[in-house]
Amino acid sequence: VLLGAHLDSWDLGFGAVDDGAGCAAIMEAARLIAKLPERPRRTVRVVLFANEENGLKGAVGYAKEHAAELDKHLMAYESDAGAGKVFAIRFLAPTEAMPKLLPITRLVEPLGVAHKDEDAHGGADLIPLREAGVPIVDLLQDMEAYFDVHHTPNDTLLQVKKEDIDQMVAAIATVAYATADLPEAVRNAKGLDSAV
Repeated sequence: VLLGAHLDSWDLGFGAVDDGAGCAAIMEAARLIAKLPERPRRTVRVVLFANEENGLKGAVGYAKEHAAELDKHLMAYESDAGAGKVFAIRFLAPTEAMPKLLPITRLVEPLGVAHKDEDAHGGADLIPLREAGVPIVDLLQDMEAYFDVHHTPNDTLLQVKKEDIDQMVAAIATVAYATADLPEAVRNAKGLDSAV
């Protein structure tokens, strides 16, 4: 299960919202999973992509470097929507996988996260993985204030609220662990966009 975010930001801002919040959230989610007394059945991999803002070279490089093992990627998630609370979850996976995935949505309901019955898209860094058929999960976030600071000098830590990041981390950790611990793997499906 891949958890991704991107390291680069625009030179005008400090990158706290885009995408420092995403980097911090996925690393903390992975740290919490690693501290649990029982590990999930499968690996949770954290990838901090380079060059998302200007060319996706990190995403393309990752897909190329790991091409031989992409069929072993059970699910991919990218946190690149700021620092707002998660309010919805959606999947892009083969139709036959949905009965395995839908129970995960109930695990995040107590966090205020509802299931959306529409296809996930994934962030920009997941484009090469999605094209290779890797299933995708989106955790949709409140982006009401995101574009007020996006790519501006106002993209600072002052824009990040601890309670929102804590809820993001809880949602990411829950979904990552539950997906990695599924009794049966979700099948990778080449051409997934047209298969669902």
